[in-house]
Amino acid sequence: MMRVPISKDTRLCISLSGRPSSIGTRFHNYLYDLLGLDYIYKAFTTTDIAAAIAGVRALGIRGCSVSMPFKQDVLALVDEVEPSARAIGAVNTIVNDLTVPGGRLAASNTDYLAVQRLIDEHRLEPTQSVLVYGSGGMANAVATAFRDHGFERGTVVARNAETGRALADRIGYDYAAEAHRADVVVNVTPVGMAGAAEADQVPFSDAVIAGAHTVFDVVAIPSETPLIRAARAAEVRVITGAEVIALQAAEQFERYTGVRPTVDQVMAASAVSRA
Repeated sequence: MMRVPISKDTRLCISLSGRPSSIGTRFHNYLYDLLGLDYIYKAFTTTDIAAAIAGVRALGIRGCSVSMPFKQDVLALVDEVEPSARAIGAVNTIVNDLTVPGGRLAASNTDYLAVQRLIDEHRLEPTQSVLVYGSGGMANAVATAFRDHGFERGTVVARNAETGRALADRIGYDYAAEAHRADVVVNVTPVGMAGAAEADQVPFSDAVIAGAHTVFDVVAIPSETPLIRAARAAEVRVITGAEVIALQAAEQFERYTGVRPTVDQVMAASAVSRA
């Protein structure tokens, strides 16, 4: 595996985040090197998102990953909002069409797309009930992806009643203050995340876990969270956050480069990104 020498023709992709990490940088650059693509990826932060997006356009930057707190702000700064971003009112991917003079920026949400792909890959059925624990931006993407995929029996559980009810009302789900049994239970909170205050905790009771058909934890680091370990011990099917982050990054990668990495390549890049 050898990096293509950087030149004036090398295409740049970036991320914009309030708190940049190396995960995306490692993921994309690993695959660029593996596949011999003349691209480079770099993480940035900014205090002026409008100027940053203007820079994407002016400098001919090919792609831009967008994280909090900019996911809503960039909606007004692009030329096209694709259905995946319009459905939840949040963007995590911008692709710049460099064949258009001055560029053309199209925004999408690959978190939403990744969740829908995982629903299909794990053969979840729309007749199943779903419970989403969380009410932030990612919970919005997850809950809306389920709703738009035909899951009509849904409940949003959130410690913040105001944002929880608002999300539930927006997508036509019920709101509950506490988790209860459902066929598919999804954690979209920091509970179980490495470095978080609740890193060693499980967001659902033993009864909720044992009563589920599938336990889905969006937390990506570690990939084997306390919730995933508890679900495996109860012999309940799982979907991990590592699967989500790998799929959403693969969707971004394909949009930026036109190349779809294989499943094995994505898994290898994901392992490198989380190392």
